[in-house]
Amino acid sequence: MAKRSLQASDEGIRKAKQAFKRKGWTQEYLASEVGLETRQPIWKFFSGKPVDRHVFHDICSVLDLDTSEIAQNPAVDEAAPLDILDNNTLEIDVLVQKLRSVHHERIQAQCGTLHLLDIAKPINLNDLYIDINIYEEISSRRWLKITDLQNLDSPEVNRSALSRVCQERISGLDAVKKHSKLLVLGKPGSGKTTFLQSIAISCDRGIFQPNYLPVFINLKNFAGEIRECSQLSLLHYIHEYFINFGFSETDLNTVFHHGRALILLDGLDEVIEEVSEILINKIHSFINKFYKNQIIITCRLASQYLNLYGFTEVEIADFNKKQIAAFAHRWFLAFTKNSPVQAHTLAHNFMQKLEFAENAQLLELANTPILLNLTCLVFKSVEDFPANHSELYKQALDVLLVRWDEARGIKRDQVYRHLSLLDKIKLLSHIAAISFKQGNYFITATKIQQIIANYLSNLPNAITDTDALEIASAIVLRAIEIQHGLLIERARGIYSFSHLSFQEYFTAREIVSNANSTILEDFVNHLHEQRWREVFLISVGMLNPADDLLQLMKIKIDILAQQNDKLYNFLQWLKQKTSQVMAAYHCASVRAFYLTIALPPEHPLACNQDLAISLDHQLAGSLAGDLAIDLALTHALAVSLTMTADIFFQRLVVLRLSLDVKYLLTYQPSWENSLQDLANQLPDPNQDRDTLKIWWQTYGKAWTEELRSLMINTRQIGYHWQFNEQDWQCIQQYWDANKLLLECLNSATNVSPNVKRTIEQNLFLIG
Repeated sequence: MAKRSLQASDEGIRKAKQAFKRKGWTQEYLASEVGLETRQPIWKFFSGKPVDRHVFHDICSVLDLDTSEIAQNPAVDEAAPLDILDNNTLEIDVLVQKLRSVHHERIQAQCGTLHLLDIAKPINLNDLYIDINIYEEISSRRWLKITDLQNLDSPEVNRSALSRVCQERISGLDAVKKHSKLLVLGKPGSGKTTFLQSIAISCDRGIFQPNYLPVFINLKNFAGEIRECSQLSLLHYIHEYFINFGFSETDLNTVFHHGRALILLDGLDEVIEEVSEILINKIHSFINKFYKNQIIITCRLASQYLNLYGFTEVEIADFNKKQIAAFAHRWFLAFTKNSPVQAHTLAHNFMQKLEFAENAQLLELANTPILLNLTCLVFKSVEDFPANHSELYKQALDVLLVRWDEARGIKRDQVYRHLSLLDKIKLLSHIAAISFKQGNYFITATKIQQIIANYLSNLPNAITDTDALEIASAIVLRAIEIQHGLLIERARGIYSFSHLSFQEYFTAREIVSNANSTILEDFVNHLHEQRWREVFLISVGMLNPADDLLQLMKIKIDILAQQNDKLYNFLQWLKQKTSQVMAAYHCASVRAFYLTIALPPEHPLACNQDLAISLDHQLAGSLAGDLAIDLALTHALAVSLTMTADIFFQRLVVLRLSLDVKYLLTYQPSWENSLQDLANQLPDPNQDRDTLKIWWQTYGKAWTEELRSLMINTRQIGYHWQFNEQDWQCIQQYWDANKLLLECLNSATNVSPNVKRTIEQNLFLIG
């Protein structure tokens, strides 16, 4: 085994003294620079006496000297022939296990805990970690057309389509078992470092590669050492990592030569540009020399460093619902003061509310670990999600645009850094608005670069040269992807926002930033389009005040109703009918109630009282007076309209009960006897099935029309409106628009009380 000390040769002493003289230091000062308490090791160094190996390296490093040129017996060099390492004094298995044993506490301290944004305390990795899934095909390498991506799954149908690709996933651990040389790519906050930490801990605990030595290296830290000493090799750096354990470079060389190390290199993209090429070369040198070892490297997607020969490149997949639920359960158990049972209940409520239709955007964000942590934090405070999502989006973007790199001490050094944060937000808003208005979720790189170039050309002191602008726009696009992960290359040359929610947020921000009467009037033209729903909700939350937009939305809804004669007549009936109803409910709630019960039973909105109840929660209880009677009669008509002769014997009792409204009456109206006569026409339910079947075949249609006539003449309900398919679409659009307007009113905190009251009172009413 190699000595644990080094001494300078005569020629080395001469070179060292020359370097020391050039510095102009004293031996005491040099000792302090090296971190020594006394100058005795310095004196021994210049006297050619043995000095501890790590001290010798430190002195040479501070004096800008190459250790191999100074030492009398230089350290084992990575370039040395491998055959000199075959004479091991320790059997390899024993050596590996000894190294694993002394390294156990260090690897646990280094990789066993997690530090999450906005969480004050660290957490044990195994208390939170969820095994990731891996795509074995890199999305951005696929040769696809935009139409191919759109056909995979439409965001109109499923919001998570943008973050999914049609390829199989395998677990992260399975990928590591399958490939000995692995480059793990992922967007910011996707869990690359945590995944690498989990592999290190699994190895240390004997779960994975129990006969290997795990070595976890932060490449940003290694790059920092290279800046101080360009001669430092990866082998020497790892030796410094093990130096306090009493093992020499020869020991490590032996382990590496036999391929018994699991080398984990984290954060290739975090290395600053000025040393990136040097670092890559050092990694290449190490890999070429010690090719038998298992090596895993992590890097962000879109990095320029993807030229590692012999490595399989894989991509971290977004969390699916099962992984989100598992993470949430562990998160609430770890970061709340509740009992395990209460934490489980909280996690269950979190997932339940996350899957509500109105929270689809938040479920989409939660598929990335860094944003899932933020979502859990928001939910923890009030055990619910805010009705207005814009503030949550703002916090999520703050994490991706600023805080994530800051927390990790990463400084990017591209042209992009010269753009202020406001400029970056404005640029992203511009890209989002242009593409979203055109109905584009996927955008070509050429189109994005044109938008970027146009934006850059309008900045103060802007680049004017066309070629320079083209280069700069490409750099900016790549920087947005690498640094923030907000734009993702889904296939070669085709991009989209990482989450549809961010495209919607930036689109809303662009509208609000330039809000004037023309912009807002153009905006409300999209009121009937479902894909604009979230943009309206976000915009209302941003505008201060939101009065003008809300009033324009109401005007647009009225215009929509007036453009279809049948819908207009239907709403006129609705106005007249509800004006005659005597009930202490919100007037718009009553209109919403009658609108849905007036629709035929086969319509999706028929008797849907969700919106009516949201306007007035009293409707969720026992209905009063006219509403209860009309609902009972509507139900009776619906039963008869959907009746067939074959099921008449089963539904006859239900039909009779529907006609029994005496318990709802506080007085005896003139039509009660007529209704009772109609009920008496129905046959005795105790008759046999065939007799009842014949009765309905003979009299059913006429009886149903008699019931309808009675309802129309006495209660002004039960009309057959004879809507066609186009009319149904108009009614659905009208309903959805009113629902959206109400949601905007409820989520906005910056609308004047008078405007809010006026709009609420006139919902489902043509102004």
